[in-house]
Amino acid sequence: MTGLFLINVLLSLAWGAVTGSFSAVNLVFGFVLGTGALYLIREQVGTSGYFSRAGKTLSLGALFIYELILSSWRVAKIVLQPKIELEPGIIAYPLTVDRDFEITMLANLITLTPGTLSVDVSDDRKTLFVHCIDVPDPQATIDEIKNGFERKILEAFR
Repeated sequence: MTGLFLINVLLSLAWGAVTGSFSAVNLVFGFVLGTGALYLIREQVGTSGYFSRAGKTLSLGALFIYELILSSWRVAKIVLQPKIELEPGIIAYPLTVDRDFEITMLANLITLTPGTLSVDVSDDRKTLFVHCIDVPDPQATIDEIKNGFERKILEAFR
């Protein structure tokens, strides 16, 4: 898949050379044109997986935006309450992902979501420790991560 991305980047650079402009906007336009060209010949050169993965990666990004808005709203509600009653805690999240890249991505997505912070990964890379600002039901939080970010990461990168 990285080879097809590289071909797409080269098509973008070729577009810049043909048009005589290497501005960011023109290169992005060239990348979009290259994507279209690869899509048109997908059956001949076997690029259908490239587009499937791109769609799954966009789906992961959309989930992150959704979770970012939702968790920001939750944290704002907590902060604006006159009397704040929280049940903070650290949960031990059992990892399904096992590659360094996937673990790092999951930990970063969790950390970038307000109200949660990835604290550490166990030495055997099977458990991620996550601090939550409010975790009344740890199993529900584990299920939410497993059915959300982790599932989308597995779909996008495997």
